[in-house]
Amino acid sequence: MSGEAAATREPSHAGAAIVPTSRYTLSLVRQSDRSLVRGWLWLGLLALVVSGFYSILLVASRTPGVNAWLPVADFFRVALVVHVDLSVLVWFLALSGMLWSLSCRPRATPLAWLAMLLAYAGTLLIGIAPFVGGGEPIMANYIPVLDGSVFLAGLGILGVAAALLVLRSLIAAPALGLELDGSGALRFGLNASVVATAIALVAFAASLWLTPASLEGKAYYEIAFWGGGHALQFTWTLLMLVAWLWLASAVGARLPLSPRIALLLLALALVSVFMTPYAYLAHDVATVEHRDLHTWAMRLGGGVAIVPIGLAVVVGLLRSPRSREAGHDALRAALVASMLLFAAGGVIGMFISGSNVKIPAHYHGCIVGVTLALMGLVYLLLPKLGYQTPQGRLAHWQPVLYGGGQLMHIIGLVWSGGYGVQRKVAGAEQVLHSKAEIAGMGLMGLGGLIAIIGGLMFVVVVWNSLRGNAGKAARSLS
Repeated sequence: MSGEAAATREPSHAGAAIVPTSRYTLSLVRQSDRSLVRGWLWLGLLALVVSGFYSILLVASRTPGVNAWLPVADFFRVALVVHVDLSVLVWFLALSGMLWSLSCRPRATPLAWLAMLLAYAGTLLIGIAPFVGGGEPIMANYIPVLDGSVFLAGLGILGVAAALLVLRSLIAAPALGLELDGSGALRFGLNASVVATAIALVAFAASLWLTPASLEGKAYYEIAFWGGGHALQFTWTLLMLVAWLWLASAVGARLPLSPRIALLLLALALVSVFMTPYAYLAHDVATVEHRDLHTWAMRLGGGVAIVPIGLAVVVGLLRSPRSREAGHDALRAALVASMLLFAAGGVIGMFISGSNVKIPAHYHGCIVGVTLALMGLVYLLLPKLGYQTPQGRLAHWQPVLYGGGQLMHIIGLVWSGGYGVQRKVAGAEQVLHSKAEIAGMGLMGLGGLIAIIGGLMFVVVVWNSLRGNAGKAARSLS
């Protein structure tokens, strides 16, 4: 039994009960093409950089006083569309490709390369669409769009890339083996995220086929993206849970959670996604019943696994000595910030009523929770890929700054939402009547600015790591 994956036990004291603990680490597949892994990582960084540019303008367009200098309404919506799609859709797809490529066996490699190249092409078109293709911004849930040829072409190419990536990941999925350990549980979680994405892609295709062509604008895209968008949330949740377990073990936390129980919880996080096909068979895509089935499945499937895994990680962190190894401060900060933001988003979701800025506060918390977990995994994997270990004050404070700024951002949104400030509007359309409303949105703007700085710091930290040991990485691939 390997030292990385073996179950361990806490040191026993006289009369004290022995508490079983487990380690969750993932040994990289040596035969995998590491250049594919690096390619997906670079795509994720590119998406964050361009998204950061748009987010600067986005936050400015909603900050009282500053927004007077911008063409508020139209510009806000265009920037919001591109920012959301790059920082969520492309970033998550790129990191999924990175993790799946690490775990996959060396099969169907040309398919993997084609998927990655198409993902780059689709991302490029989405990023430049506001300047060359125009299109009306449509604030549909899950995937907002610019209803123009360039943007829609980029989105379509990205969808094909995702389908090819999933197909390759299914073909080359690793075997778990008969003796389940922590590594096997993580691989199961990654395999489960591939299955969830496959179901999401089928749901997108079914919705596009079944949505009435007579609908236009937001009504069309809202229905077309609802089912698949809900199913994708299972993918992101599974990846986040894998990241929590992996990061906790990496910093020395001994988790009171056996691999078999972890696998069961990950399976429960996946099983609700199979409600998606039933929703299409049971109800027309344009009905309220169809929408409600997706919402119910997402609430049930996520919560069942997140709470016990999260509690196991918290217990493991609290009862384990703080690791002093190089780079572990950054990993721990990313893990703690991820759990805090995701928990905040979940709590806010329970108090949503009406259509106001509490809704973006909820999903910002959850999405940023996933993002921070993936940032932590990037820090963890860089030295395993032959690059320099991210360490020092910049790496340690990056998750703190990014997470803290996002926490301020969502607190400001919740504050303003209590006064009824509407979502997806900016400038004069926000109709801020009182000083309290202005203060809430001002806090939102300040937190957003701090989070942007934290996001750019992540790019700087990773860039320094990539540049610092580029030669070493090249040699490790030879």
